[in-house]
Amino acid sequence: MSFPDPTETFRQEARELLEQLELGLLDLEHDPSNSDLINSTFRALHTIKGSGAMFGFTDVASFVHEFETAFDRVRKGLSPATPDLIAIALDAKDHVHTLIERPEAAGAAGEAILERLRNMVSTDRFPEPPLPREAAAAAPAMASGPKRWRLRFFLPKDALLYGTNPLLLLDELRAIGPCDVVALTDKVPPLGELDPEGTYLGWQVDMTADDPAAAIDDVFLFLRDGMELTLEPLAEAALAIAPAPPPTALAAPAIAPVPPPRAAAKSEPQPAAAEKAGSSLRVAAERLDELMDRVGELVIAQARLTQIAAQSSDSNLKTIAEELERLSSGLRDTTMGIRMVPIGTLFARFRRLVHDVSRDLDKDIEFITSGEETELDKTVIEKLADPLVHLIRNSMDHGLEPAAARRAAGKPARGTVRLSAVYAGAEVAISVSDDGAGLDAARIRAKAEENGIIAHDAKLSDQELYNLIFAPGFSTASEITALSGRGVGMDVVKRTIDGLRGTIDLSTRPGEGTTLTLRLPLTLAIIDGMLVRVGNGRYTIPLAAVEECVELPAEAVGSARGRSFLDIRGALVPFVRLRDVFNTPGAPDAHQKVVIVSSGEGRVGLVVDQIIGNNQTVIKQLSKLHATLKAFSGATILGDGTVALILDTVHLVGMGQDLENKFKPAEAGRAA
Repeated sequence: MSFPDPTETFRQEARELLEQLELGLLDLEHDPSNSDLINSTFRALHTIKGSGAMFGFTDVASFVHEFETAFDRVRKGLSPATPDLIAIALDAKDHVHTLIERPEAAGAAGEAILERLRNMVSTDRFPEPPLPREAAAAAPAMASGPKRWRLRFFLPKDALLYGTNPLLLLDELRAIGPCDVVALTDKVPPLGELDPEGTYLGWQVDMTADDPAAAIDDVFLFLRDGMELTLEPLAEAALAIAPAPPPTALAAPAIAPVPPPRAAAKSEPQPAAAEKAGSSLRVAAERLDELMDRVGELVIAQARLTQIAAQSSDSNLKTIAEELERLSSGLRDTTMGIRMVPIGTLFARFRRLVHDVSRDLDKDIEFITSGEETELDKTVIEKLADPLVHLIRNSMDHGLEPAAARRAAGKPARGTVRLSAVYAGAEVAISVSDDGAGLDAARIRAKAEENGIIAHDAKLSDQELYNLIFAPGFSTASEITALSGRGVGMDVVKRTIDGLRGTIDLSTRPGEGTTLTLRLPLTLAIIDGMLVRVGNGRYTIPLAAVEECVELPAEAVGSARGRSFLDIRGALVPFVRLRDVFNTPGAPDAHQKVVIVSSGEGRVGLVVDQIIGNNQTVIKQLSKLHATLKAFSGATILGDGTVALILDTVHLVGMGQDLENKFKPAEAGRAA
């Protein structure tokens, strides 16, 4: 059995903490007085520092210690959380990430960042406020009070097992003030009863400080609930170190316990917190992929068994086949559920992008997200990051006008970029929209002609001109900048979305803004499908896209090709004859069926010869030779070993909408 590399475990946890730190800093920029955000940011820094020192990342621990020291002034209210401070803190976060992932590339940039941090929170810029008159009058009296404290603590029994280093804790206590430390050995058992992984030593620390309670809480922030800790003032004359008290003295009424941290009040129910912590498990993505492959093969084998059982008269075989079908269906759903990830994990990354780009462009931009709970297959989400980066950058750079131009157009100076996700049948629709100037068809045409993408006399509609922005090498930027101008953005988006079996819809209104919608399948692995027959060929339709099935009316059997509509409860729905689309030879069946499918707001009927039934469909990608067949999104292996092509409902609905736009007025008039 192989054990995970401890340093890789630290890196994984540090990545999560750095993400939390980044989101906390971005939230803090909009709400600088929120003490909860400040404290959560400080806790993330504290954890990274302690874990880094524990796992040997001394450069990380040293840098974060200085970072934490600077940010501690914000936590104590001595320095405000200004946008400039947040910008430097984000740079510091990036440097920590580099120190963890690629320490050889970190260079000497860290000291410059820390110097900027120190200057930003220095006492010269933000001197400590003077004491109120009452406090000033009481200061002499307070000075004569106890300045010497005695701290006694025993760590949780499993502290060493989980990587706690007591020496580092003692170093942090020494940083609070001058200390005298004595080990407490009263709880150390005889050698025969000693657990080598247990923690038995305690420590008595006599320190000099004004009021160390809050600082001590920070030192034991993540150990406080499971440890014994007492703090008491010592008389000024008691400078000698007292001998270690017996264990019973720890419970003496004269010893006042340190109040727990404010955050501890939210996590008092220990069993519930422990149960929640144990309810998740970190699993390598490769293992999930391998599990999905195995489930896919199981589904194919189960389909084969079901077909054999249907041809057999053995009732026991039929029973086993039905039971296996039920179990494989449940296993498939469970495995798919494991692979589904909320798209909010992806959306959160773009807040930093908008923050940085808006500063570079000197534009005031509001970033609004919705639908973060929408779930997608993890493989799809991983491949969506780059396309969405290009789309959001384009919206900010090309879409949104400068503040002066927006005011002149009667718009608010602050521009808005919206990122949303919503379920749409068997797909998820992800939209990036802005309230900018919109696309200029004339300018796009001029650039396309200049670059030789279209001929000067080509006749194109506005929508066709808008779609030229996805052509390789196309850009309307007047000059090349760090953000745009090289024409390598939108064509990358198009290729990536095509590779995910998705589509891109573009809509724009001059002066009002632009919206790009990515329509993507929920999963790339296994789906529920409806198996149909057209001639001698069998095809699978994604079941999530199917609305209903109806009989093809007798009067529609002989209607003109391409001018066919059904009256579905008062609504005209175009239908496409798959025999015509696939050039299927032979005569159609006497009683043809129509499968009504939808994509977004569009609907179309697919005329088939027979509806065979539902089946679990394992999606196999088509080869590059078949990539141009737009009517199909993949293939699947049936129980008898033959292949059935999976219909691309988005493409077929688009065909139906083209027919509707072309013939619907005439058909509507005829129906009237």
